[in-house]
Amino acid sequence: MSVKTGGCPENCGYCPQSAEFDTGVKAQKMLEVDEVLQAAQAAKQAGATRFCMGAAWRAPKDRDIDKVAGLISAVKGLGLETCATLGMLQPDQALALKAAGLDYYNHNLDTAPEYYQDVVSTRQYQERLDTLQNVRDAGLRVCCGGIVGMGEAPVHRAGLIAQLANLNPYPDSVPINNLVRVPGTPLAESEPIDPLDFVRMIAVARITMPKARVRLSAGRQQLGEAVQALCFLAGANSIFYGDKLLVTGNPDANADLQLLRKLGLRSRQTQEEGAAPAANAAQGCGCGCTCG
Repeated sequence: MSVKTGGCPENCGYCPQSAEFDTGVKAQKMLEVDEVLQAAQAAKQAGATRFCMGAAWRAPKDRDIDKVAGLISAVKGLGLETCATLGMLQPDQALALKAAGLDYYNHNLDTAPEYYQDVVSTRQYQERLDTLQNVRDAGLRVCCGGIVGMGEAPVHRAGLIAQLANLNPYPDSVPINNLVRVPGTPLAESEPIDPLDFVRMIAVARITMPKARVRLSAGRQQLGEAVQALCFLAGANSIFYGDKLLVTGNPDANADLQLLRKLGLRSRQTQEEGAAPAANAAQGCGCGCTCG
């Protein structure tokens, strides 16, 4: 769920929330606790086990951290795992989020180091790595992946996987995003990735990071059921779902449930409880469609 939408000062070429691009996304204030709790409760009832909250900041201020901490505590009270993607964090901010009950922090590397400046010029790759280290030092679990279909070459896709797999330790969750080409962003006319190349990204993430939860994330809608099925066979074992994946359309939750049932997949929750198949999912965010 996007808890603070639009107005980000970064110029990430894929992001409709950047203030530099005319995408129709208007800057909004942070949502109130009651609104976020309502969405989190709906996610839980639909089968989600983790609820992620995203905010369009380059880096939050301390007063922002205080407000997000209140949201985290409230969602945690529902019995859900919590995740947040808020941009770059300082060590004390990461510790404050941990104290509020945050389980995971999403901060994607986006692409290989050598291709990064072709996508973003308002921050350095090392700043992303520094935030990941601050998150780890605070005792938070890391959700970190990237985006394909941004005009990168196959060697850059391999470089992204190599960078992720060689983090020490590698991320607990690895979202692999298929670029959602949003009109008004610099990457809107990017050539779509070949579907089988996307499946290969899932497979290589699974092989190189065997204990990670490999997340089939943004851009699933464009892949269709058959390619998503191949992704599950290749090693994806989690999806992001909900009405929206931050500010772009996402497959309907009921359609997701139907697909998972067709494939005979069961969620971690239903495996533990012995219940009927449901979604193996996390409420959408941290998808690569924000500055997180």
